[in-house]
Amino acid sequence: MQLPVAVEALSALAHAHRLAVFRLLVRAGDEGLPAGEIAHEVGVVPSTLSSHLTILAHAGLVRSRRDGRSVIYSADLDGMRALLGFLLADCCGGRPEICAPLVELLGAPACVPAR
Repeated sequence: MQLPVAVEALSALAHAHRLAVFRLLVRAGDEGLPAGEIAHEVGVVPSTLSSHLTILAHAGLVRSRRDGRSVIYSADLDGMRALLGFLLADCCGGRPEICAPLVELLGAPACVPAR
């Protein structure tokens, strides 16, 4: 990932509603969610949500697909991995002990089913 792409992705996430949308879509997994459900869960009107989804999609963090008459949105996990990889690429400066807690956190099961 190049710096301008990373800046666009981080800028897209630097808004409370967009971050909430992205986190909701990450939790939803590959199935994704329709726009109406996203708007309801995040608490924004559909027109505002549309703008947020466009910004996230242009940043490579959200994708959409048609399912009949609905548009289903999901997190672009490849985009998320690329951004995380970019952020961690220079981690530690040759001193792995500095990043060990972060690596352990990433190695822990992150996807724990909701109870």
